[in-house]
Amino acid sequence: MTQNAIEITGLRKTYAGSGNQEPKLALDGVDLTIPAGTIFGLLGPNGAGKSTLINILAGLVRKSAGSVRIWGFDQDVNPRQSRASIGVMPQELNMDPFFTPRAALEVQAGLYGVPASQRRTDEILRVIGLEDKADAYARSLSGGMRRRLLLGKALVHQPQVLVLDEPTAGVDIELRQMLWQNVRRLNREEGLTVILTTHYLEEAQEMCDEIAIIDRGRKIVQQDTASLVGRLDAKTLIITPEGGAEDAPAIRVPDGVEMSRRADGALAFAYRRGQITVAGILAAVQEAGITIRDIATQEPDLEDVFLDLTAHREG
Repeated sequence: MTQNAIEITGLRKTYAGSGNQEPKLALDGVDLTIPAGTIFGLLGPNGAGKSTLINILAGLVRKSAGSVRIWGFDQDVNPRQSRASIGVMPQELNMDPFFTPRAALEVQAGLYGVPASQRRTDEILRVIGLEDKADAYARSLSGGMRRRLLLGKALVHQPQVLVLDEPTAGVDIELRQMLWQNVRRLNREEGLTVILTTHYLEEAQEMCDEIAIIDRGRKIVQQDTASLVGRLDAKTLIITPEGGAEDAPAIRVPDGVEMSRRADGALAFAYRRGQITVAGILAAVQEAGITIRDIATQEPDLEDVFLDLTAHREG
């Protein structure tokens, strides 16, 4: 097993402009290393370059410059081996409506050159929960079932790396839970490296061991998830006074603390842990003569970090 599942260096992609349009730089010198055996999040705003990067990994788009190694195989030197090392579950529901799930998996395995004796069609149908629909036409499947079939097609050639491009977009909670249960099992039991793109940031925070954020074609940051979330020093202390916030007297909060009164009767104190202590806020509350009924804290989450890192500031 290779130490890194993906190694990308100086990756650039420029799309030629049509007519009077200028060429578009989609990826601008991206360096990215994805450790083998991890669940890795690739996040970014719309138009950041995520889809271009995934399509380059899948061999669907030609890079303009840079190098890409998948499971140790250089795309330029060993294109067939690098492509065979990766499976992609696309965002779009593209499949032949007249194929059954069983037939779709068999055809996909044939396209990858998997011998009939080595195909795992029945096993994959069990994994994706389509055993009872194995011989039904794809056009009769629900949207969630079709998405499961896309996952199955990405697994037919037993890739070492699985890319999930917005896998839970528009699906119900039950299907989302089933998908992640299976992905975790594949990652844990078979050592499958998983690359996830998603707009559900709480999903990425829960699932991913490590996350990279790209914006405007450049990598902004890459860290393990816990360290990334911990980048923000902001924290919120929530105090519920007896009688509610409307009846609370004026509070002289320490410098650097922002206080707001919430509709549910709570007082919210936003502060930075490196500058203010909770004891200082509590002292100000007690000095105002407020009796505290309940107290809680709120930590920053991945959404806060994402917005902070991708905010486009002028100047």
